[in-house]
Amino acid sequence: MADISKLEIKQLRVLAALLQLHSLTKAAVKLGITQQAVSEQLKKLRDIFQDRLFIRSSHGVVPTPKAQELAPKIQQILMAIGELTELAEFDPQRLNGVYKISASDYAMRVILPSLLVQIRQHAPHLKIIIRRFESDNLNQLMATGEIDLALTFPAFIPLTCPSMLLYEEQHVCVAAKAIANQYQGLSLKQIAAAPQLVISPSRASLKGSADEWFAGKGFQRNIIMSLPSFSAAPDCIEAMGVLAFLPSRMLPNDKLVEVALPEALPSFEVIAAWHQRSSQTQVHQWITGLLRQLYPQK
Repeated sequence: MADISKLEIKQLRVLAALLQLHSLTKAAVKLGITQQAVSEQLKKLRDIFQDRLFIRSSHGVVPTPKAQELAPKIQQILMAIGELTELAEFDPQRLNGVYKISASDYAMRVILPSLLVQIRQHAPHLKIIIRRFESDNLNQLMATGEIDLALTFPAFIPLTCPSMLLYEEQHVCVAAKAIANQYQGLSLKQIAAAPQLVISPSRASLKGSADEWFAGKGFQRNIIMSLPSFSAAPDCIEAMGVLAFLPSRMLPNDKLVEVALPEALPSFEVIAAWHQRSSQTQVHQWITGLLRQLYPQK
């Protein structure tokens, strides 16, 4: 049985060169070592695999069946070592090309600014395309490479896509500063009855994320307006004097104040997700590494 524990990377390179060139002399030139060194490594390889591996002929050396059997495995190992070496030598300053991020309106306001600062600082030659989040077409866009990374919520991501948790988020009740006091101290029933707006970035509807929670308490929300994005919410809340439930990281805001509730709403996850095809690229591994630094898990 072969004693693999004695196998060294330099011996694998010698074996690969001999399999390719069928000549000790040519292998030595390719590897930048002497022919004697190649012979010494071949002797060690024969001891390890308990096979001659190569037989001398008038045209150099001919691989044995055992050597031919080893050939594809040796190539796989050396390719993997090469990839590890590239990762160890990875320098984001040399990154170029284009990286495409799909982000919800929420993610554009809360996550992207800090991430883009890091990307720009460390990889100034990398170009970034930010796409509007399209939940209906997300799977196809990721599979075809039109999106490299999605910043969103788990409900929108196919189960087959790898993902990473960024943080736990929570909806809070907000009102305009000028009238917030009139909502403080109200019961959940009174809060539910107050006029409210919701944010529906993916599909236009008069339904919100807090509906199910209120329904579980026996209350139906009085939703009178729907907006397609978070960016317009503060102005509309202030102008109309309505309540809204926004993710907590949308605060603080100059126009809004949190309204305390008798009970807190359940938390939800904010994630980054991608297609399996993106997992092995250096730029993707680097950017997801930045996200892990920005949002370390406790």
